[in-house]
Amino acid sequence: MASRPMTEVATGFTYTEGPRWHEGRLWFVDFYTHSVNAVNADGSIEQVCTVEHQPSGLGWLPDGRMLVVSMKDRKVLRRETDGSLVEHADISEHCHGHANDMVVAANGQAYVGEFGFDLMGGADHEHGVVVLVDTDGTSRVAAEGLSFPNGMCISPDGRTLYVNELFGNRVSRFDIEPDGTLGPRQDFASFGDLGDEPSVEKRLAACTIAPDGQALDAEGAIWIADCVNQRAVRLAEGGTILDEVSTAPLGVFAVALGGDDGRTLFLSVAPDFDEAKRSAAREAKVLSTRVDVPHAGRP
Repeated sequence: MASRPMTEVATGFTYTEGPRWHEGRLWFVDFYTHSVNAVNADGSIEQVCTVEHQPSGLGWLPDGRMLVVSMKDRKVLRRETDGSLVEHADISEHCHGHANDMVVAANGQAYVGEFGFDLMGGADHEHGVVVLVDTDGTSRVAAEGLSFPNGMCISPDGRTLYVNELFGNRVSRFDIEPDGTLGPRQDFASFGDLGDEPSVEKRLAACTIAPDGQALDAEGAIWIADCVNQRAVRLAEGGTILDEVSTAPLGVFAVALGGDDGRTLFLSVAPDFDEAKRSAAREAKVLSTRVDVPHAGRP
């Protein structure tokens, strides 16, 4: 595993997630302070807004307004030009757990994953869905039968959606149809089918990878946050591991590529993803390191 110098970008948070490079700044959310944050060029951190029901995935509409997932009430909010947050879409009818990560396409359509079950409440694993939110706020299920759909990216040509399945031991891909709907699920990288095993602990124990957040690069490889193995992994299609970055002793739960040349890998790290422990502490960070191949696609 390559040893790379790490830089602390942001410290003193509860559980950082959803890093995005946008308009020359790194943006990220912090779950248990309910905040959306942006890192300025001088290293200072601006709290852009707060989301009462816990923020997750971030994205931007073609006109520049920001979308943010509101996890616990299963909505997508929109930040207006005056800074106010309004409801963009209510996707609760499609969700069996918290709403989660999101990627916004160039035309403003958004893809939102959901847990599928009550993870923090200790429920048995159930498969979840990806919800397609149209620009008018209407929504529909775009893909189902996914094991905790999490980090997502869209290819530079806008024709492919990549989805991490956190408890599924795989990264999936879907063709994006002209209307934004998705074709059948295909493997981008699979390390073994875990079937309908209901125990989250057993599923994680059987995983080669536990892919949380992801970032796509210009060679078509995907960086994933392999959250239980304390590493970020660069995967080629088919599952070959091309590169690794260790975050030990911390786990890594999301990644993004950005910086002025797209070659900075940002990593959201914390000791674990236990809600009670993380909400009571300020041990989460965003780190960065340099990689060889720049960012591509969305986000």
